[in-house]
Order: sequence, then C-alpha cells, then structure tokens
Amino acid sequence: MKKLILLPALAVFAAVSVTSAQAGGRGGGYHATSHVKGYYRGNGTYVAPHYRSGRDGYHNNNWSVEGNVNPYTGKPGTKSRW
Repeated sequence: MKKLILLPALAVFAAVSVTSAQAGGRGGGYHATSHVKGYYRGNGTYVAPHYRSGRDGYHNNNWSVEGNVNPYTGKPGTKSRW
C-alpha cells in the first residue's frame, strides 16, 4: 500500500523539479530571469515593472532576438541574431 502512495508522489516531485529547472526557477542557471521594478528615467519617462532574461553573455539567448519568444508576454523577438 505504501508503494502505491509513494510512487505517484515521487513522480509528481520529479515532474515539478524538472519543470522548475527548465523555467529557470530559483535554482538560477542558464534561463534565470530577473524582475525589474518600475522606475523613472532621467528624462522623466516611466518604465513599468517587467521581467528580463538572465545575463549570460550570449546575445542569442535574449527574448528580444529573432526565433525566441518572451514567456511572459508571448511577443516574438525582433532583433537580428547577428
């Protein structure tokens, strides 16, 4: 009986762990994201709060590059890969 309960619980835990890692969960890693609070620029323009892709030094990993999609807004990237 314990095996019948333990096996599904273990499967759920594994699925959640994999999903969190792929989504750049708190563990950081390659796809980590950062939340940016709203702020005013020096010229008085307000920038709304938003998420940005993690900094990893690779231009092609950013959501704004062609072929990539921002997971929060669904907008496809428009900047050239090179």
